[in-house]
Amino acid sequence: MFLFDPVAIGDVVLRNRIVVSPMCEYSADDGVPTDWHLVHLGSRAVGGAGLVLTEATSVSPEGRISLGDTGIWNEQQREAWTRIASFVAAHGAVPGVQLAHAGRKASTDLPWRGGKPLTAERGAWTPVAPSAIPFSEGYAAPIALDAAGIAKVVADFRAAALRARQAGFRVIEVHAAHGYLLHEFLSPLSNHRDDAYGGSLENRARLLREVVAAVRAVWPAPAPLFVRVSATDWAAGGWDIDECVVLAGWLKNDGVDLIDCSSGGTVADAKVPTAPGYQVPFAARIRREAGIATGALGLITEARQAQDILDRGDADLIVMARELLRDPYFPRRAARELETEIEPPLQYQRAW
Repeated sequence: MFLFDPVAIGDVVLRNRIVVSPMCEYSADDGVPTDWHLVHLGSRAVGGAGLVLTEATSVSPEGRISLGDTGIWNEQQREAWTRIASFVAAHGAVPGVQLAHAGRKASTDLPWRGGKPLTAERGAWTPVAPSAIPFSEGYAAPIALDAAGIAKVVADFRAAALRARQAGFRVIEVHAAHGYLLHEFLSPLSNHRDDAYGGSLENRARLLREVVAAVRAVWPAPAPLFVRVSATDWAAGGWDIDECVVLAGWLKNDGVDLIDCSSGGTVADAKVPTAPGYQVPFAARIRREAGIATGALGLITEARQAQDILDRGDADLIVMARELLRDPYFPRRAARELETEIEPPLQYQRAW
């Protein structure tokens, strides 16, 4: 696999294997993406990435991390996303959306205001979760979802997927990582239920699989469907890579095309051994043992590093975040370093 060869996934062809990772911008207006999102995502398309994923985009108002999160639960939001998806596609990248629900980590302030749980005066709402266990000290105790609440979550993901198709997105990623709602159901540390959604791995995975089925009902194959997972909680007694491999196999049978492999987020004080490529072994193991395509991410910052991951067969896509914040044109620089070239936009050809 070469970083800059086209790759087919379902009914789309990515011009290369570089993916813009979902990165929250906390800059939406009542869930509506703004010109900031157009420029942020559009510039990464112009910069040469193969797939441009939106930030975690909430399927419901209560599913937002903050009041600045983007959403796709109404038509005004869908219309705003249509403009952005069209621009991304017009500049050669495939537009994708990450559908999310923050669960017990919802109702927090913007990061540059401290990121703490909101007060009532600042518009706080009560989060929901599998169990009434706060994320950490200072967070509100969430409401444990009942049967009706679980059904609403599934229906919200389904409705969001339908709007995503109408908006022109070509890839959907379901967010089941970073300690948000679907991950909260997976992890024994946050899921203490004794019903059909708690206890065994099969039960803890039930909501995610129901969401996948609901999304697939309105996003039928071969339209690409990804799931982002946290491969481990980095905490004793928590979700781990062994369970994640089993889950990945189930998700493959459910019609998921690729597992986007991250980690952590359930435990506030987890000790994460960060280092360049520290999450790549998770992508490699899931790819080999579950037999499903994977995306590798986590401190991947150099062209040769990315190519080495592909050469080893550790992943199918390279998912990048902070390096693409620092340099939206990283793919063009990486192509030169790997002795190839990305065709520039007509407007930029005088510089090549």
